[in-house]
Amino acid sequence: MSDPTEANGTAGAAEPAGQEGPADGAGGRRVRVVLVDDHRMFRTGVQAEIGRTEQTGVEVVGEAADVDQAVTVITATRPEVVLLDVHLPGGGGVEVLRRCAALMADTERPVRFLALSVSDAAEDVIGVIRGGARGYVTKTITGTDLVDSVFRVQEGDAVFSPRLAGFVLDAFASTDAPPVDEDLDRLTQREREVLRLIARGYAYKEIAKQLFISVKTVESHVSAVLRKLQLSNRHELTRWATARRLV
Repeated sequence: MSDPTEANGTAGAAEPAGQEGPADGAGGRRVRVVLVDDHRMFRTGVQAEIGRTEQTGVEVVGEAADVDQAVTVITATRPEVVLLDVHLPGGGGVEVLRRCAALMADTERPVRFLALSVSDAAEDVIGVIRGGARGYVTKTITGTDLVDSVFRVQEGDAVFSPRLAGFVLDAFASTDAPPVDEDLDRLTQREREVLRLIARGYAYKEIAKQLFISVKTVESHVSAVLRKLQLSNRHELTRWATARRLV
């Protein structure tokens, strides 16, 4: 659940943009980052992994747990890179990108976005890249690789987890927009996450652990997915997801 105080993040401790710190284990490099993810435990883990500024050069200047908080924190702190989850309360990562379009377009101090998500679905990858993100990595990435990805995005590079780049190449090689799937559009973003994990054979307890929710909540999402798609059981659900290449 979002904490209404999170919008302030750690922004009050941020250095002014462009102020450089002393030389350190990061070779004197600095990058100011905002973390956007609706799971506090995950944000805490990322902060602990990459936010040791003297070693990594990454300074976490703010955090947010939903779309409105994200836009507020990003606008207030003007970070160089935003680590953005795809599925967020309030409209998702794409909505954050839409509302921060002017910041991304700033030629002098652009705010660049790197998606960091549990999802590796093609439509999620393509959606945020079309929205303006500079890259997309999954949450299986190591801390060292994530730090490297953040600096590469700061420098203007495009960064992707290995197999995800193919989705983007395929999407932008075609002038045809992907067809709208009305059945899939009935599902919320969280229901889509649960759907994919169920279709991949995960048990309810495994899904609950991966998504930081309770088993009871997983059961509720599965019931909602089956009802909305008019399916009877997880086997039919798996066939449905496989046919749409969501697995």
